[in-house]
Amino acid sequence: MDDSWILQQADDAGQMTRLAERAQKTFWGMLGCEIVQADGRKAAICLDIVPSHLNLLGIVHGGVLMSLMDNAMGLVVMLAETKERAVTATMNTHFLASSKGGLLTCEAELIHRTGRTLTLESRVKAEDGKLLALGSGSYRIL
Repeated sequence: MDDSWILQQADDAGQMTRLAERAQKTFWGMLGCEIVQADGRKAAICLDIVPSHLNLLGIVHGGVLMSLMDNAMGLVVMLAETKERAVTATMNTHFLASSKGGLLTCEAELIHRTGRTLTLESRVKAEDGKLLALGSGSYRIL
């Protein structure tokens, strides 16, 4: 992770806490995601892999990796557009390596904005730093 990120101010930390509490009742909570740090430009979230995250081959299911990336990118969009709602319009994923478990971290970054569309990139890494998946997504402000 980029150590130059500035932690959120007290008001933002309160907003993040409220957002994390609300998210526990959604797919985010069912999946088990946790916010590491986030703002309207970058976010990092993590997921401690449990058996229900694995496929029949005993590796982390691709849908879990994609959900992790969508959640991280979506978090950036939510914080960049606090007064608007947005939805995922497209998402592209490159699966690069498999993982059997551990703590996965996903970093997302806003890379472009035009009109009502935001474009982001994301990366999922294993505990040892191995890059598992690379993705991009565009999010449409409603």
